[in-house]
Amino acid sequence: MITVHHLNNSRSQRILWLLEELELAYDIVRYQRDPKTMLAPAALKQIHPLGKSPVVTVDGSVLAESGAIIETLVERHGAGRLAPAAGTPEALRYRYWLHYAEGSAMPPLLLKLVFDRIAGAPMPFFAKPVARGIVGKAMSAFIAPQLKLHLDYMEGELAARDWFAGRAFTAADVQMSFPLEAAQARAGLTAESHPRLADWLARIHARPAYARAEARGGTLALSA
Repeated sequence: MITVHHLNNSRSQRILWLLEELELAYDIVRYQRDPKTMLAPAALKQIHPLGKSPVVTVDGSVLAESGAIIETLVERHGAGRLAPAAGTPEALRYRYWLHYAEGSAMPPLLLKLVFDRIAGAPMPFFAKPVARGIVGKAMSAFIAPQLKLHLDYMEGELAARDWFAGRAFTAADVQMSFPLEAAQARAGLTAESHPRLADWLARIHARPAYARAEARGGTLALSA
């Protein structure tokens, strides 16, 4: 049996979506973020020492990290679905995007989230100009250029193909959903700035399996 330890507004939403795409039965154990800190509850550490989501248990084995979970589920249960044939150019792109999503796309998005929260955090009035100055310099000198670099890169990749691995929808698109939904919420991704990425987001949101995952796990609401 597959059990998803599901934290609200987290990467575990895409695991629910993958399971719906694969039409697999699964249970959900729900966890709520602390409304003030947005951190996961300590109860998740009882499942995995890092206390992060997603975590999936499969027949007694504990799986963590989105890419590893996705690869394992597709290998065990895909039956040729959601992954290109081995040895093809599409298979190389598939593996690349599975790793790119968290290894390259997410770091600048996380930095933006952290620095935005620093800028808006309560602090003595005399500290605000200093903090905002540091945040402004970090944003303009590094974070904003990195976000533009990655969004432009992904936009260009979709100029050559409908989905990230090739002509067919794969689990690589499932993995890429979280960084691009985060970019839409926090980093200025719009239909005007990046029309292909915006169209890709509209197409994944229109998939019936995505809607079923939302019905079970809740709508992903990433704060700006």
